[in-house]
Amino acid sequence: MSFRDLLSMKLAEGDVARVVGTPNALSAVLAEGAGFDAVWASSFEISASRSLPDASVLTMTEYLAAAQDVQKAVNIPVIADVDTGYGGNLNVAHMVREYENAGITAVAIEDKIFPKTNSFYGSKHSLLDIDEFCSKIRVAKNTQRDETFFVVARTEAFINGLGLDVALERCNAYIDAGADAVLVHSKQTSNQEIIDFIGRWEGRAPVIIVPTTYPDWHVDDMAKLGIATVIYANQGLRATVSALSDTYSRILEEGKTTAIEDKIVPVQRIFELQHLKEWKQLEQT
Repeated sequence: MSFRDLLSMKLAEGDVARVVGTPNALSAVLAEGAGFDAVWASSFEISASRSLPDASVLTMTEYLAAAQDVQKAVNIPVIADVDTGYGGNLNVAHMVREYENAGITAVAIEDKIFPKTNSFYGSKHSLLDIDEFCSKIRVAKNTQRDETFFVVARTEAFINGLGLDVALERCNAYIDAGADAVLVHSKQTSNQEIIDFIGRWEGRAPVIIVPTTYPDWHVDDMAKLGIATVIYANQGLRATVSALSDTYSRILEEGKTTAIEDKIVPVQRIFELQHLKEWKQLEQT
């Protein structure tokens, strides 16, 4: 199923598509098993898994390889976080072709200037001129070959402290340019900026949110407001760091693994996630 088809189904049900960030295939398989509707190939998580900053350090090829590994491992859609589109208009066109060819059905492009820095680092994030970003959106939509390919336009207006009017101006322009949905990002500790945005958006296109800094917003309340998709973009990575740090420290402190064995999965569970039984059966045919 493409992300477009998934979103259409959720909107018809009056429900919110629940998406979680995954840096690799194993985490994506776990997300699918937990029941998430789709996964977010997060540039933050992918770069962090390489112990590198989310600052346009990795190349499109490296991000694409990670997203493709994820999509091959699951039967739910992948939304690829493609930062600024990896450069100018020609880079965007190349990106769309390559991601489409890899079987990715949705990408999200943000309106920062390349190279970008993660939204939660620092206070100033220069944004691309509206007309220039609209040109990127038009190039992306004109390049796609499959009509189901989904382009999300992400604005960092709130992240940059530019306020509601600017966020609305940008998102309206992006939809006029052909974007299929908007992702409205905020790093306030309250969801008020998003609520204010929805109040004046008039349902022009689906709205996607990333509630990293306002985690108490229940998904049922999002649905009542008309939010189309929620992305839990980095909780998995943060949980992994917490769990690994604790596990490694306890092994060293105690000199044995007895105390952690009831808190970690057996090796057999890893075999299941690797589909080892199915692979061994292929060997016998």
